Amino acid sequence: MAFFNLLNRVEYACVCGLLNPLTKLYFCRHCMKLRCGFCVCHEVDSNFCSNCLENIPSSETKIRKNRCNTCFNCPSCQHTLSVRASIATVPLSAGSSESKESSPAAEDSPKLKPASSSTPEGAAATAASPSAPGTKQVTKKMYYLACLTCRWNSHDIGIPDQTAATGQWPEPEYPNATRFAHLLEHYQSVVLHEKQERQELWRRKTPKKSQFPSLTDRTGLTASMVRRQMGWTDGKVQVKTTPTPIKESVASDEVDELPDDLFSAEVNLKTVTTLTQRLAQPAKQSASVSQLYPQHKLLSIKRSLRCRQCDHNVIKSEYNPSSIKYRIALFAAYHVPDVRLVSCEPLRSDGTESVLLLRITNPTINEMTITIMELPTVEEEQLMIQELKALALEGGPSSSVTFASPSVSHPSSLSSLSPGFLRQGAPMEEPRLIQRAVNGTLKLPDSSFIINQRDDSAEFDEVMQGHQDEPKFVVWRKANHVVIRLGVQAKPDLPADEDVVVGFSLQYTYFNTVADKSLAPSTVPTAQSGSGKDQKWHALSTRLYVNLGKLRTGGEPVQSN
Repeated sequence: MAFFNLLNRVEYACVCGLLNPLTKLYFCRHCMKLRCGFCVCHEVDSNFCSNCLENIPSSETKIRKNRCNTCFNCPSCQHTLSVRASIATVPLSAGSSESKESSPAAEDSPKLKPASSSTPEGAAATAASPSAPGTKQVTKKMYYLACLTCRWNSHDIGIPDQTAATGQWPEPEYPNATRFAHLLEHYQSVVLHEKQERQELWRRKTPKKSQFPSLTDRTGLTASMVRRQMGWTDGKVQVKTTPTPIKESVASDEVDELPDDLFSAEVNLKTVTTLTQRLAQPAKQSASVSQLYPQHKLLSIKRSLRCRQCDHNVIKSEYNPSSIKYRIALFAAYHVPDVRLVSCEPLRSDGTESVLLLRITNPTINEMTITIMELPTVEEEQLMIQELKALALEGGPSSSVTFASPSVSHPSSLSSLSPGFLRQGAPMEEPRLIQRAVNGTLKLPDSSFIINQRDDSAEFDEVMQGHQDEPKFVVWRKANHVVIRLGVQAKPDLPADEDVVVGFSLQYTYFNTVADKSLAPSTVPTAQSGSGKDQKWHALSTRLYVNLGKLRTGGEPVQSN
């Protein structure tokens, strides 16, 4: 089992051939196969701010440059800034509207602690409101930004206070902002121009399906001809865009000279920005802490995961940003037996057999029949890969099925339909051989065994176990947990600095409630029906690899709970 602070002792093999712990895998109930992060399609459902929990549409997210307008990050420690209030004395301007606005603040002034001149708030308020003879002074609420972690505030860099808590805080001006805006406009026009060229090329290459695509073509009165006869412009004609010209950057040998006191002046590290602070502000990257300005907080996303083969959702979260629940949560830990390494005796290179204890847990609400078998050979793995490719071409989305590999990417089938009327299927991960060498021999059990279903009340109630005749290799059983004893031997020529890895195939029975007519008949002769869905038993298998550590000459056995 994988833990956040321990090594991955037990790893499961995905369909694509990658090894991952059970906590990082998903289970598709329609394909009934394990899926890793590369075998699912990641889709963004919503964008929201993790501080104010504002749900922002995707179109508005691009305009805001993936940042929140009201929340800021501390430029010193990157934590979220808080809006603090203080009392400031400002001169009363002419007009009755000002007196009306200032009267509520004057009433609330006893509730807030007045800012003294010794504090940064009082000093800023005193500097902002100089007393002049003959001018009436009033008190108002003023707001500033402060970090509750590192005690940074907006007064440190001279940002003026605002009269509203959600006021428009001044944005710093960067010297290259105009240049970046021109580059953004230029490349947007380049992308639009290339898109129009691809659409025009696709339109020319697409064959004409029928001699008369519309009824008006038989009489020769098409919509475009009617428009031309009436003197109207053709509505389908799009104006081709051309990339906007831009001035190219030219390298120059003229650079500013270094100051004379660069190597002789004393350096105060408290005033120099760190690498993290500079990378947080890539537009300016100031070298002094007095030029660090608050940055708008980046938006977070809620994403859903979709199986690339059957196009069904594997993970689907709630749309509300404040909710942490899932609509669909097909984690592998809820459907696949959980195998954990309990203990292993010291492994020796002389061929002595050691005892290995594994705990297997049934996470489902149905009984499981477990069978431990040997790993398939290289020829059998290659045959399995060919069957997976053939199955993906037959049962995948009818639009297009492609295999994406790190080095080669080629389509497996083509479609003659236009991309505007067809949903393109996501490319599937290229199946591969498992790159994990097994250098240990495992003595497998001679029979199958049953694990009870998961029962949450069994931990509090003393229930007698239903299966009394246990096999010899079963050493402990409680509720839906079983501990088995296996024998393991390391290869004689194994180096002392190399980890001992053993592997086996775990076959288990799974009770699926998803109705799918394309699935093959179950190998287990048990079938039920209820709630309008076909509920069937299926015999599934997965490959596991267990890392037992290095060879030992003596000492305590390795343990991992």
